[in-house]
Amino acid sequence: MITRRQSLALGGAALLARPALISSAAAQTKKIDHLPATQIWSVYDVGSTGYVEASAIADAMGKAYGTRVRLQPSGTSIGRVLPLKQRRASHAWLANELYFAVEGLYEYADPQWGPQDFRTLCGRKNAFSVVATKESGITRPEDLKGKRLAYVPANTSVNLKVEPILAFAGLTLNDVEIVQFPSYGASLRALIEGRADAAGAAPAAAVLRELDASPRGISWVQLDPDNAKGWEAARKAVPFVDPFAETVGAGMSEQNPANVMGYRYPMVTVNADADPDEVFAMMQALDQSYDLYKDVSGIMTRWKMKDAGTPPMDAAFHDGAIRYLKKAGIWSDAHQQWQDRTLKRHQALQAAWKEFMGGPGGKESGEALEKAWMPVRAKAIAAL
Repeated sequence: MITRRQSLALGGAALLARPALISSAAAQTKKIDHLPATQIWSVYDVGSTGYVEASAIADAMGKAYGTRVRLQPSGTSIGRVLPLKQRRASHAWLANELYFAVEGLYEYADPQWGPQDFRTLCGRKNAFSVVATKESGITRPEDLKGKRLAYVPANTSVNLKVEPILAFAGLTLNDVEIVQFPSYGASLRALIEGRADAAGAAPAAAVLRELDASPRGISWVQLDPDNAKGWEAARKAVPFVDPFAETVGAGMSEQNPANVMGYRYPMVTVNADADPDEVFAMMQALDQSYDLYKDVSGIMTRWKMKDAGTPPMDAAFHDGAIRYLKKAGIWSDAHQQWQDRTLKRHQALQAAWKEFMGGPGGKESGEALEKAWMPVRAKAIAAL
């Protein structure tokens, strides 16, 4: 099993290989002022949905504007974030590693990192919930109490998103029976094999089709979109979640949607000090080339800017992105309130880290430093 800290080394190794895809235009048909002619995007590994989506959008931008995009894939969190931090990539297409990076969590609770100053442009809506066997009788978050929850210690992204679902019903991991497994796939297969009752999952996971067709059946933990108290508790656990009615996945359809938890993956991310004019131009390119990539797969329609350009995200929006969203009539007063709260959180955590690193805790290393940082981080968030 690979530890979080070992991913630092793997991330560095991924940078050495630097496989890439070049997207170039057959014919340049348009021009956008301030749009860089050449870009490097740090993306998820080849074969992932994130890689496929970035490839499709890069190809569309090449056809529309002659933009040449190099995709730099990596299978590790650090391998995707480090090129952006080092400014070797202009954009990073990230999932929850963005939240970990701006919050200084896990491998980012390290002297080389700490809370990072990143900003988002936009991100596709995605779904997540706890999937269960139908025979377990689990349909609501409160039904999880005392049940066997499949859990992968090294899968921090999934584990993080299970917490708000439990919090929705006032539960924590202490209220379920944890059954550990070595991988995400093994945790889901455990439901088919009868070794667990439930597991955190994305609806599109292929193995869930097998669960749906099995004698055990499939059930999704449904989160009432009108339960304001539940959603308040969920967002207190993790701030980037929202109600989402999913229709694509095992055990759900247009006729039978599941009310689950929404988050963003992938999110187009830049450094906070990225040129606002270039960010504005990138937003324009993403928006205006939509018709060229929306039919690549069923999921690509979720990149429509009115959906992809709204909070919550794992980090605050860049000023250049907000300027474009205002011009497009998408940005609202409620969105700005979310932005102001999120920026305040970023600033508080960065200030707390700076003070922490100057004190006794900053002299620790590895897991000891992470352990010392967590109560300092919690205190900074509680003070907001």
